[in-house]
Amino acid sequence: MLPRTPLLTHDMDGTTVAFKAECLQPIGAFKLRGAWHRLTAIDPKERERGVVAFSSGNHAQGVAWAAKRLGMPAVIVMPSDAPKVKRDATLALGAEVVSYDRATESREKIAAHLAHARGAVLVPSFDDPWIIEGQGTAGIEAMSQLVERGLPDPVHVVTPCGGGGLGAGLALALPDARITLVEPEGWDDMRRSLEAGWIESVPDDAPPTACDALMTKRVSERTFNVLAKRDAHGLAVSESDIRMAQRWAAAKLRLVVEPGGAVALAALLTGKVAPEPGLVVILSGGNVDIDQYAKVLADG
Repeated sequence: MLPRTPLLTHDMDGTTVAFKAECLQPIGAFKLRGAWHRLTAIDPKERERGVVAFSSGNHAQGVAWAAKRLGMPAVIVMPSDAPKVKRDATLALGAEVVSYDRATESREKIAAHLAHARGAVLVPSFDDPWIIEGQGTAGIEAMSQLVERGLPDPVHVVTPCGGGGLGAGLALALPDARITLVEPEGWDDMRRSLEAGWIESVPDDAPPTACDALMTKRVSERTFNVLAKRDAHGLAVSESDIRMAQRWAAAKLRLVVEPGGAVALAALLTGKVAPEPGLVVILSGGNVDIDQYAKVLADG
C-alpha cells in the first residue's frame, strides 16, 4: 500500500478549492501510483527478470522505487538531458540507467529492445491499462478526503498532462467530474488532439520548456480515446505562468512544485479555470533542480 498524499484547501475568491499534493509522494510525483500498481501485478515467477521503463525522471523513480521494494531489477531509459536531480534519485534507488538522445533516438524502441533481450517486462509511462488504473487512484483518494472533510464531491478536476495517463485514470475513477488537461504552450498536443478529434503530434520546432515531465511528443490511442469519450478539455499555459504558479504554491501552500507539476495550478491562477465548489487541482510532481527553483523564487 502507498501512503495517502495530503489534500490541501485554499480560499479562492470566496470558494474553497482543493489541491491534491502528489508532489509529496515518496518519490515526489504521482507516477509512483501507476508503477506500483503495474509491478505488483507481475507474476512473482517473472519478477527475477525485472522491468524496463522509459522516462525523463518521475516514472523512472516510481518504477525504481517499486522494483526495489519488490526485489526486482529495473532498467530505465532516460534522456541525456534529464534533470540531474531525477537521474541521481533513480540511480540511488538501485536502477540501471541507459541514456539516449531525445532529439535523434526513440526511447520506446530502445526500451523494447532491452526488454526483449533481457526477458523483462516493459512498463510504459502512460500507454498501459495498469498504469492508467493506478494513476486513477489519486482521484479515488481525493474523493474520499473531500467526503471526510465535508466538502463537495469533485465536479471538476484540473490536471497536468504529458501522455495523458493521469488524466485518463482520473476520468475513469471520477466519471461524474469534468476533466481539464493542462500542458505547456507548444507542447499542448493533447489539447489540439481533443479539439481536432484525432491525435496531433508535437511539432519538431516546439519551443523549449521547463516542463521536462510533460515533453511527450505524441499521446497514445489509449489515453486519447478515454479522454475523448469523456469530453475532456485541454488548455495551455505559458512558461511565465508556470513560474508564477510555482511561487504561489510555495507562498500559499508551502509546497515545492516542479514546473510540469504546476501547470494545472497555473491555469487556475491565470483565470483559464474558474474557482467553483468541487474543484480539485492536481499538483503532480515536486522534483525540482534546486538552482533553477531558487531562480524561479527569486524572480518573484
